Amino acid sequence: MLSAIFTKWLIFFLFCIALSGSSVAQLVQIGSPPNGTHVHANDSISVEVVRPDSLSGSTEIAVVISFLSCSPYPSAICPPPTALLGSTLYNGPYNPQYPSPNPNKLQPHQNFTVTLPASAPNGSAQLTVTHFSLIGAGPYASTQYVNITLEVG
Repeated sequence: MLSAIFTKWLIFFLFCIALSGSSVAQLVQIGSPPNGTHVHANDSISVEVVRPDSLSGSTEIAVVISFLSCSPYPSAICPPPTALLGSTLYNGPYNPQYPSPNPNKLQPHQNFTVTLPASAPNGSAQLTVTHFSLIGAGPYASTQYVNITLEVG
């Protein structure tokens, strides 16, 4: 009896690990600019959104690139992107591709040129990429937030 219960829990546990592994493989990263980059208000910057290759299938839906100045908040700490994104710099399709040729074995990615708000005050700011995709054969919807800090001034 205990063996059957243990086996069921073990199978459930391994299934959860496999499922979490497949969703982690779909996560995007901000390839550039690097965290802590110094920028100025109204600058045009290139944002590289990288989606590492994966064995599990996914359908890319969209990304939103947003900018939020941290200056107005206590201790200049931005709220989490799940609470507030700030100004939308890009909202649209995401279609990561391998570069061709690809001698450095780079991951699939897409570059976006965005313009920072002209009214951005000096100080820390948060650049967030919000990624929407469908994962797996089911599929299930996935929303992911990744961000970096920019220094305006």
